[in-house]
Amino acid sequence: MVIKSVNLETVCGITSKLPENILPEIAFAGKSNVGKSSLINALMNRKSFARTSATPGKTQTINFYNINEELYLVDLPGYGYAKVSEQEKAKWGKLIEKYLHGSKQLKAVFLLIDIRHAPSANDKMMYEWIVAQGYHPIIIATKLDKIKRSQKDKQIKLIKQGLEVLPDTKVIPFSAETKQGRDEIWEFVETEFLERDDQ
Repeated sequence: MVIKSVNLETVCGITSKLPENILPEIAFAGKSNVGKSSLINALMNRKSFARTSATPGKTQTINFYNINEELYLVDLPGYGYAKVSEQEKAKWGKLIEKYLHGSKQLKAVFLLIDIRHAPSANDKMMYEWIVAQGYHPIIIATKLDKIKRSQKDKQIKLIKQGLEVLPDTKVIPFSAETKQGRDEIWEFVETEFLERDDQ
């Protein structure tokens, strides 16, 4: 994917109405410090377009990035950050649920998991929730550069077992440092969701 234009087109909060987009939407979910903004910036070929924050849990909105007037990358609020009140967590949950239920153009949900650790209870809950909404999540195993190359297969297996993934679930290892995995993610999105819409 050659990135010609990037535009943060819509920011949706708790009370906002979801946009009625006509382009395909690809959503990204993950817990607060898993590297979601870094991934989205890497995909958009921008250094800091999606805000990366030193304080996890800062993204409290759904952000729609229009890419090349072809599709949207949709950044969902991070979940599972301990310092956020239960009330706030419940609000974010409702916001994500509203989007997963309500978007007519949502084609795929990518779930980000830190490759260094077994999935948390929150990760597992999010995975099951996405599946319950009728989607087959694609897993992005982030922070690949933080482990030895020899550990990669073992850690991916740990993620698959921890989430009890559906058969044929795709897991793409990704590093924001080296950009490894970026092309594979774009290739998957283009093949699965863009060319099909042109036919």
